[in-house]
Amino acid sequence: MLKIAFHPIYKHPLPEGHRFPMEKYDLLPKQLLHEGTCEKDHFFEPQILPEHEIYIKQAHDEAYITNLYNLDIEPRKARKIGFPLSAELVERERLITNGTIQACNFALKNGIAMNIAGGTHHAYRDHGEAFCMINDQAVAAYYLLNNNLAKQILIIDLDVHQGNGTAQIFENDNRVYTFSMHGKSNYPFKKETSNLDIALKNDTNDDQFLSTLEAHLPQLINKLQPDFIFYLSGVDILATDKLGKLGCSIQGCKKRDEYVLNLCKTHNIPVEISMGGGYSKDIKHIIEAHANTYRVAQNLFY
Repeated sequence: MLKIAFHPIYKHPLPEGHRFPMEKYDLLPKQLLHEGTCEKDHFFEPQILPEHEIYIKQAHDEAYITNLYNLDIEPRKARKIGFPLSAELVERERLITNGTIQACNFALKNGIAMNIAGGTHHAYRDHGEAFCMINDQAVAAYYLLNNNLAKQILIIDLDVHQGNGTAQIFENDNRVYTFSMHGKSNYPFKKETSNLDIALKNDTNDDQFLSTLEAHLPQLINKLQPDFIFYLSGVDILATDKLGKLGCSIQGCKKRDEYVLNLCKTHNIPVEISMGGGYSKDIKHIIEAHANTYRVAQNLFY
């Protein structure tokens, strides 16, 4: 059974007019249940588990995490996060992170598992930015490595924005290979160095996106022979996205997911999927594109 991390706290209240579409975390599971792609048993509620805190403090500087938990982030750095800082917001971030960790265990058992939220790839070792505070997939990677559940990890980041925080966290750790395919002219304007960065021109369409992915990902998997994959399936590659500058369609985004997950299944590599960004003006476009990732997962693996 496809297992999906979800908690009601994922939909966090924001000031009216905030540009982050927090309602997608409420609408997406409802859509999956309504259409019959998923049933209630597919979802599990993550908990804040004390034994997982050690992995958070491996991915992030302990002083930063301590200050974050105590809401003691200086105003300039707090503004970079983009959300009003609160105890509930930090609890939400910890639950999302542990959702990804717990999803990894389901992926090891079933081949695949997902998190309705996550993909917080702009969280650095020592600070958060761009709606990211704790880097969920980075933390989960340390969980796998330290428990001897994986030896070589591949992070496939196909969000429209470069996974700058993830690249920085693993810049000196060759057990985790970071691959980011993103918009060249998008935030972050000062890019970090992933193991493999592919910067796409503005208005890159479906065929261009997919052909670029096909030219690199199979060779990467064959070379690395990873025993676990994290996939960040951001839907901000859509032409309708307010914060992206690419030109992909909803169908093209679905084909991207099919291609990545087919490779995971063909090579028998467990995969955890975190959803990443999506900022189209019409919330229906965001939900449809995200829902496709779950539909693809169900069709391929079950």
